[in-house]
Amino acid sequence: MPMYILLSNLTDEGRKTIKKTPERIQAVNLEIERMGVKVHAQYAVLGLYDFINVVEAPDNETIARVSMELASRGTVQIITLAAVPIPEFIETLKK
Repeated sequence: MPMYILLSNLTDEGRKTIKKTPERIQAVNLEIERMGVKVHAQYAVLGLYDFINVVEAPDNETIARVSMELASRGTVQIITLAAVPIPEFIETLKK
């Protein structure tokens, strides 16, 4: 299945929610998995983004639906990137 990187920033409302209930982060991961996307890794980061997630989804449509569902709540803004493993990328370049 295709891999994706989600770069996310909390909104003011999202920061309030996480401050009040940090476990909400893990609850959202379970929601994502129920929508058909597997969370491989998640990091809280410093810098331009608040979180980086590495996920696997069956297709672009599924990951787009997940990103829109999460963003529509008003607690997070997400940039979704398709990720190609380096061995596959190298093989593509050889064609």
